[in-house]
Amino acid sequence: MDKIDKLDRHILRIIMKNARIASKDVAAECNVSRAAIHQRIQRLIDMGVITGSGYTVNPKALGYRTCTYIGVNLERGALYRDVVPELDKIPEITECHFTTGPYTLLIKLVARDNEHLMTLLNDHIQMIPGVTGTETLISLDNSIHRNIPID
Repeated sequence: MDKIDKLDRHILRIIMKNARIASKDVAAECNVSRAAIHQRIQRLIDMGVITGSGYTVNPKALGYRTCTYIGVNLERGALYRDVVPELDKIPEITECHFTTGPYTLLIKLVARDNEHLMTLLNDHIQMIPGVTGTETLISLDNSIHRNIPID
């Protein structure tokens, strides 16, 4: 893997604060050319350091007021290969992690309300072959949301 240098880290700190910042502004802050910024960012993308460039959408603004974390237990851990593609068909699931601990999978899901959540659980998630149980934790507030620090 290529080395990430001081300039790369400086660029990352800037664009993590504001992904919409103009390249010319990043270049000015880093005291390099706009072309150098474009090359560095493309290199960071190619290296897999930068993995996305979309906008973050507030689910509540779209009517999804309930955020939940659901621990999913499977008959066997190896079934995650079959279960994850089925979970992927449920658009309200925004994250899915294969985990250690009390659950085989931990998913993050947004729902319009508790009734919608119950439908997603009872009629979709719990009906997937191999799922033996779920435990639902409703998030009351997201107090901290950030990227990792860039030293």
